[in-house]
Amino acid sequence: MTDRTAADFLGALTTRPPLDPELAPVEEARGAAVPPLTYEILQTIRQGIAGMEPEDLTAGGRVRVEERQVPGPDGAPDITVLILSPVEDRGPKGGIVHIHGGGMVMGGRRDHLTRLLPHVIDGNAVVVSVEYRLAPEHPDPAPVEDCYAGLAWTAKNAAELGIDPERLLITGISGGGGLAAGAALLARDRAFPALSHQVLICPMLDDRFETHSSRMVDSDGVWDRYSNLYAWTAVLGKQRGGPDVSQYAAPARAEDLSRLPRTYIDTGSAEGFRDEILVYAGRLSEAGVSVDLHMWGGAFHGSDMAAGDAAVSRAANATREEFIRRALDS
Repeated sequence: MTDRTAADFLGALTTRPPLDPELAPVEEARGAAVPPLTYEILQTIRQGIAGMEPEDLTAGGRVRVEERQVPGPDGAPDITVLILSPVEDRGPKGGIVHIHGGGMVMGGRRDHLTRLLPHVIDGNAVVVSVEYRLAPEHPDPAPVEDCYAGLAWTAKNAAELGIDPERLLITGISGGGGLAAGAALLARDRAFPALSHQVLICPMLDDRFETHSSRMVDSDGVWDRYSNLYAWTAVLGKQRGGPDVSQYAAPARAEDLSRLPRTYIDTGSAEGFRDEILVYAGRLSEAGVSVDLHMWGGAFHGSDMAAGDAAVSRAANATREEFIRRALDS
């Protein structure tokens, strides 16, 4: 699908709230530099990511970094997980299963891990980051089933990994946030494993484009409505927007949100996922789930990473990290 073939389906533009003054130049520059996704643009971005120098995750020798091949879903290839654990062992720790972002079409297991390193350095956590298969080469259910397989492997091997199974969290960012939510639904419905918390960072939850915010970012940001439509179509194909989409692929479709773990969920007021996140948080609360919901005024999708020094980004990151710290200590 090209970047403009969906214009009629997406409908008229809707009003976008103003960007925070510190964030506006960053979003404008990023939007100008990265066009809406097409298959060709996706390949270029993937090549750029592959050519980047990997970050040092050892924190000066305080963190052990290990890769393992672990069983994938039934009938599927093994998957790779990246394990970060403290070199100094202080007994059982909380476990964090991390699902990287990238709209389910790009990215890898080393992405977005630096924000979790402090918890490993402090000896409070072991992080397991899952390398899941990407769409369009591997459409639904491959991505979410790989994430569940990584979660289940972590729980089954908690003792070896030094993880307290009573403190098992799943975290995800953007497309990885949606997959984390889907894996949490699978864990509930398959009765394994028990999760203590889910941390959903600006998650991608709904393929239907029915909300105001899903149509308001129009070629003026890195993840606009055309890139979002491309990614959902890559994952779901012709089923996207139709009646037969799985709740595990698009968790906003889940009718029953009860018996899910305590949830942290956040969004920016000026991002396309805003409304589906707000609705999901409200429905979780209605279902009896404890929810910490944060909407950051003037923030765009991923602004806490793209402009981490901005005041609103510092507040968002500090609030989230404090929630994770308390979750690991509980």
